[in-house]
Amino acid sequence: MAGIPALKLLALNFGLAASLSGFANAGFASSTLAIRAMYYPVTRGVERRSLLVDVAVEKPVILTVAREDRTRAVVDSEIQKRYGQDYDVRTFSDTDEAYEALSELAGAGTPVAMVLAGYTSADEHNPTFLSEVRRLHPTAKRALVVIWGEFHRAQVVFDAIGSGDIDFHLVRPERDRDEEFHQTITSALEDWGMGRGGGFEAVRIIGDDGSARTHELRDTFGRNHIPVGFYDVASEAGSRLLDDLFPTDPPELPVVVLAFTSEPTILANPTDLEIADAFGLMSPLPDELFDVTIIGAGPSGLAAAVYAASEGLNTVVVERLAVGGQAGTTSLIRNYPGFVQGVTGNRLAFSSFHQAWSFGARFHFMRWATGLRLEGNSKIVELSDGTEIRTSAVIIASGVEYRRLDIPELDELIGIGVFYGAAVSEAPATSGRDVFVVGGGNSAAQAAIHLANYARSVTLLVRRDNLSSTMSDYLVREIERAPNVSVRYSTEVVGGGGMGHLDHLVLRDRMTGTEEKVDADALFVLIGSAPHTDWLADTVARDDWGFITIGRDIARADFPLDRRPYTFETTLPGVFAVGDVRQGSVKRVASAVGAGAIAIQHIHSYLLELARIEDVG
Repeated sequence: MAGIPALKLLALNFGLAASLSGFANAGFASSTLAIRAMYYPVTRGVERRSLLVDVAVEKPVILTVAREDRTRAVVDSEIQKRYGQDYDVRTFSDTDEAYEALSELAGAGTPVAMVLAGYTSADEHNPTFLSEVRRLHPTAKRALVVIWGEFHRAQVVFDAIGSGDIDFHLVRPERDRDEEFHQTITSALEDWGMGRGGGFEAVRIIGDDGSARTHELRDTFGRNHIPVGFYDVASEAGSRLLDDLFPTDPPELPVVVLAFTSEPTILANPTDLEIADAFGLMSPLPDELFDVTIIGAGPSGLAAAVYAASEGLNTVVVERLAVGGQAGTTSLIRNYPGFVQGVTGNRLAFSSFHQAWSFGARFHFMRWATGLRLEGNSKIVELSDGTEIRTSAVIIASGVEYRRLDIPELDELIGIGVFYGAAVSEAPATSGRDVFVVGGGNSAAQAAIHLANYARSVTLLVRRDNLSSTMSDYLVREIERAPNVSVRYSTEVVGGGGMGHLDHLVLRDRMTGTEEKVDADALFVLIGSAPHTDWLADTVARDDWGFITIGRDIARADFPLDRRPYTFETTLPGVFAVGDVRQGSVKRVASAVGAGAIAIQHIHSYLLELARIEDVG
């Protein structure tokens, strides 16, 4: 593929650098893929603009309301100046009029991106107003605008955030160019835009909406920050696009169109590796000894990469799918230090990825570890493509996956109504439908709250008789306040099914044993955790569930050196385990990040040990 420098520039311009950089470092040997037959030239007569030009859409609305004159004037002025070109900005002094306008917009299907309401002595009821707005426009970002110094209003604001009635608060600008005010707004608008989709489409997928592979591709592109558009082959637009591309012989679905290349690249039912190769950025890892190899790019792996690379260690990160791990699919993390308004898991993950990358860490995507062995003082990490990495130290941050329900009739519907994990990209498709979430932890709660912005109803299915023992208090309160979220305690899924798509579940009451068949359009399962450690075999000690034993939990006789193992060190010196994959981990993002950072400090000590051994030798 020609023009790689230009492609890199395009990637930067459209925010694709994170994803494309992964492909750039992936090291795909095109000669081994034999996929050229999968590529299709653009059919003669098909205009390039049909693949790239966005359809004109109605401007999203930003609505502001405040009775207090100065607040209304200042906020209207700031919003008009910065966002009036791209958004339909509407300002009201009366909440009744504002609510009527929002009702009309909802009826017309006009997207509302944000609603800002003043919170002053003249606007005491606006927190309640924004709570009502949520019912009309559940995906719109909602915020209260307060006056600096009115600290007595803080508790009401924090309670409104905690209950989900508002997303954040703003301090009214008191000077021109209040960039802190606008940074908060633009960040919220970005989150809204990513959740809604639309706009520039770097990749287009044409496929069957009932296909598990189609859903998998949409999720993979979305998690990798690649703007993707989906066209159901049964729709008029999808059928027309497919006919334009393949006027004679229908291809095997799904079809993936890389619309950002100099000539749009078209692939029929490609594998992940074929898609990665089609991006055209192939850079094998150098044959050298790395200081540290990190297996997994979840929060702990990314933190380790940031600290390792910033401190001069030659670092490579191996990731099989997308940065962020399970946390990367979380719609909003509100208890991560430093983010008053909360942060999406995807945003946090990609910020960390960019940070590690800027310090020089290499990322090796679409590969996973299949084995680990020793050669002298070096560790050899065996990869799924048959290649190997030589390294002095290893950090295992390969994470976990949600446990399966082991119900055959539901296994057949994975990706077409049944999803393991949050699957944030699937949320818009649940609009007006009845959704069930299995799990009682923070991840399940965050998924339920996010889905409630789209679905008609969300039912949280919990095996225990309470939420407080497994869920953060702020999430318990938000679940209780969400109008369309209900909780069924002491309940488990024992069956279900549907013709081509999930349409019902069978639930069992664990107290009475009674079973009930309920209508269901989607099921999201977020229970338990199965560690990705089978590839280690007997290389390091693991418990009966596969979690890695570390630090002080290692028996003296199981560690080969005279010293005690470091905090996150395994039974194999120089190999560390962090994040959810280790025994006894705390299932919180901040804890995982801290573990990754600490492990790097111990690796410095371990590398000094190796240097002394080599000097003696």
